[in-house]
Amino acid sequence: MSFASLVEPLRQVALFQGLEPIQLSEIAKRAERVVFRPGEAIISEGRAGGAAYLIVSGKAVRTAGPGAEPTSEPLSTGTVVGEMAMLVETRYSSTVVCEEPIKALKITRDSLHEQMRSDLALTDHLLDKLSSRLRLLADDLRKIDETLAAGTQFSPSAAASEATFALQPRACEATH
Repeated sequence: MSFASLVEPLRQVALFQGLEPIQLSEIAKRAERVVFRPGEAIISEGRAGGAAYLIVSGKAVRTAGPGAEPTSEPLSTGTVVGEMAMLVETRYSSTVVCEEPIKALKITRDSLHEQMRSDLALTDHLLDKLSSRLRLLADDLRKIDETLAAGTQFSPSAAASEATFALQPRACEATH
């Protein structure tokens, strides 16, 4: 994986959108390059998580976890799995298995926290992004309460649904 080929996928991650190129380059520089074989688990439900994985190439499937369908959920290039684990201590709540060889960036909590300590603008950016997601989630919860009180059907906005998905303690989050 060339260095340039690692920065572009980071730019597409919702949490990192809006960061300066130098910040994205630093995240890529600190990230571990990992390769997984077909049938190998990238993350496993119930295991302690210390990193997120950005799929740079290849395909995987989410085979277990909250809301998992009886059929597996396909994941491809640009998908981040275990996003919360790069930010806080958590356990993975899904299992993601490779369908074909996967090249990924492993962004560890320790490396991201170290970068945040030396780059307060990065810290502010991540706090703003997470705060926005929390506001959308709070708005959705208020709408649900209002809907239940009125006895009508609730339909969350697309942005709010994405934020709700992103904030659930899941190991996988599609960010294409």
